Amino acid sequence: MRLTLLGTGTSQGVPVIACSCEVCRSADPRDSHLRTSALLETDEGKNILIDIGPDFRTQMLVNRVEHVDAILLTHPHRDHVAGIDDIRPLNYMQKSAIDIYGNAFTLRVLKHDYAYIFAPHQYPGLPEAQLHEVESGKPFMAAGCQVLPLQVMHKDMPILAYRFGKLAYITDANYIGEQEMAMLEGVEVLVVNALRKEKHFSHFCLEEALHVVEQLHPRQAVLTHVSHEMGLYAEVAATLPQGVTIGTDGMTVEV
Repeated sequence: MRLTLLGTGTSQGVPVIACSCEVCRSADPRDSHLRTSALLETDEGKNILIDIGPDFRTQMLVNRVEHVDAILLTHPHRDHVAGIDDIRPLNYMQKSAIDIYGNAFTLRVLKHDYAYIFAPHQYPGLPEAQLHEVESGKPFMAAGCQVLPLQVMHKDMPILAYRFGKLAYITDANYIGEQEMAMLEGVEVLVVNALRKEKHFSHFCLEEALHVVEQLHPRQAVLTHVSHEMGLYAEVAATLPQGVTIGTDGMTVEV
């Protein structure tokens, strides 16, 4: 399997509008981050998208993605779902609706906030999606790939991380329970969020993310959902333990 990090930034992206900090003014492309999303390419040639944020259209064009077979949602915050309207060209090219998976809360919010998509009598040309509710700890099949959803906490909101064999993807978390940590044992590649160096009320900070890495000791760990408050890529990367890197847009990892 190959995972491409389509975006590795926090909800505002980097650079941040109207910000003149050294990270937002940096000429190093590694300091620029679109909103967080990833694309898993399976051995069978299927594409599974993890989250569909406001930069979805740009991410599809930049990475020349021609089909998406399933979409996994971690939670319903706008930086993770706001690109849903742009699945329309994929519907047209694939001549089918796209399967979207998420927990009950995420799907409920999605149907409310994008009611025009899921209305009983649809207007012609709207996005076409089939919603599927999944539960933490219960594996399911998406585009022919077995997926294990895991509940993690985003402050008070239960959201989903996903495990695909030896690969695990976690974003927006600030707490992982013992049971879920046990289900993450044996991962070889771990993508985990790290917002900034200072502690945050709803996201792992750098120290907390590195603690998760230390507990799971994967072969490779990639930090995502990074904000401009993390600091310059070159400076922070030099301080990280061996095998840990800051994710950059377009980066690929293979299992």
